[in-house]
Amino acid sequence: MSPHTSAASAASAAIDTPAAPAAPVAAVTSAAPDTPAVSDTSAAPDTPAVSDTSAVPDTSDVPVAPAAPDTADAPVAPAAFIAPVPPGALALDYDKLFAARLHAARVRPYLAAALFALHPVESRRVPTMGVDRHWRCYVSPAFVARTPAEELAAVWVHEVSHLLRDHHGRSDRLAREHGLTGPAQRLRMNVAADCEINDDVYGDGLVRPSWVVEPESLGLRRGELMEEYLLAFGLGPSTQLTAWLDCGSGADGLDREWELGPDGAHGLSDHERDAIRFRVAQGITGRPGTATKGWRRWAEEAFHPPQAWRELLGAALRSAASAAGAGQDYTYGRPSRRSSGMPRVVLPSLRAKPPRVSVVVDTSASVCDAELGSALLEVAAISQALGGRRDLVGVLSCDAAAGFVHSLCRGEGIPLVGGGGTDLREGFARALAARPRPDVVVVLTDGQTPWPATRPPCRTVVGLFPRGGGRSSWKENDPDHIPDAAPEWARVVKIGTPSRGR
Repeated sequence: MSPHTSAASAASAAIDTPAAPAAPVAAVTSAAPDTPAVSDTSAAPDTPAVSDTSAVPDTSDVPVAPAAPDTADAPVAPAAFIAPVPPGALALDYDKLFAARLHAARVRPYLAAALFALHPVESRRVPTMGVDRHWRCYVSPAFVARTPAEELAAVWVHEVSHLLRDHHGRSDRLAREHGLTGPAQRLRMNVAADCEINDDVYGDGLVRPSWVVEPESLGLRRGELMEEYLLAFGLGPSTQLTAWLDCGSGADGLDREWELGPDGAHGLSDHERDAIRFRVAQGITGRPGTATKGWRRWAEEAFHPPQAWRELLGAALRSAASAAGAGQDYTYGRPSRRSSGMPRVVLPSLRAKPPRVSVVVDTSASVCDAELGSALLEVAAISQALGGRRDLVGVLSCDAAAGFVHSLCRGEGIPLVGGGGTDLREGFARALAARPRPDVVVVLTDGQTPWPATRPPCRTVVGLFPRGGGRSSWKENDPDHIPDAAPEWARVVKIGTPSRGR
């Protein structure tokens, strides 16, 4: 049912009124069959539609439906019609459009809140359906007329997925970071966003339209994110069939001329959009068995957004280094203030000094080269957190056996040797055996290791390289092996994001 049913009813009542002098010819002829009408209005454009209006009673107070610019060629308006349309143009079938949305909500109930938050806007400039960042959905009447309702339901889900996954915000960030400007680059972002959605959105009651863009059509594999798809293809012969694609600014962040903009009607505020995303994520986590893998990953990130791990690691290091007892020792170079109360006895004073940090880098086979490079960057950041005192930072590599502790001169000069199994207990023992003993031990690992049974006599910070792709462990001979979690006495910070998975 159209949201403007009252207006449509008024228009229908006015058309059926037998004495509406301003009504179109077709409407008057159907309402008053006994009234003679001009048989050929194109030959006499100035001839009135009713030959004898004196016989018609005065109905000036009856509301009249607005007439089209050319009443001779205009089709009869359906009951659900809202406003006059240009000659020969189709009216948007709201009944079919809303029935498709209802079907989409039934087969994807966790998306119902987002689907019904979209406000449809009729537009003849959008190829199919598109959304803007303010949660308005622009719909082509011709596209609705020629598309089955089952496929329209799939398009509803596709368009609202752009908004829930924040493709416009992610596209803006990619454009700033990589200098991607112009409509061509935004088209690439639109295609990449479509691949992220279409690789697992169909099935289970949702029909796959024949024209959708999927990763296989571009020679890409499934299960990637928009950012990964974008780096894997460029515009060329393989993408020439996607030149018509236009899902609106909600998919790639580029505003269109046919959009209403931030000041248009029925747009949602930032708080309303966040509330909808939270409600959808809550529905997915409440019943995870009904959602696909991609939606479960999205819901987990919506509840637990990724944090700035560099700041967290730096804060953990500074907290451990500045805690009571860290970097403090007794010295006779300065007498204690309590010496005045004990004559002829020299008491040492407690003096703070910069803490020493020992960094243990996991170099086993389960840690990739990119993660080792990230570990070297973290070593340099630790040195900066200590005021640039590189002589206070020691680095050792460890797989199944621990290497030598190397003083930090520069990141490029640190030898990282390994490639075997993992046993960081050897690394802890070697780091604590160094003289002078470190005040803080920082471990950079993927967590696939046994941990010391007892708490070390110093503060410990563990930087974990996360593992994606749904794998909780890595072991050649036992794929079901679940490693021990990081001990409770260690401050754990997750470093970076998974290199694989959704």
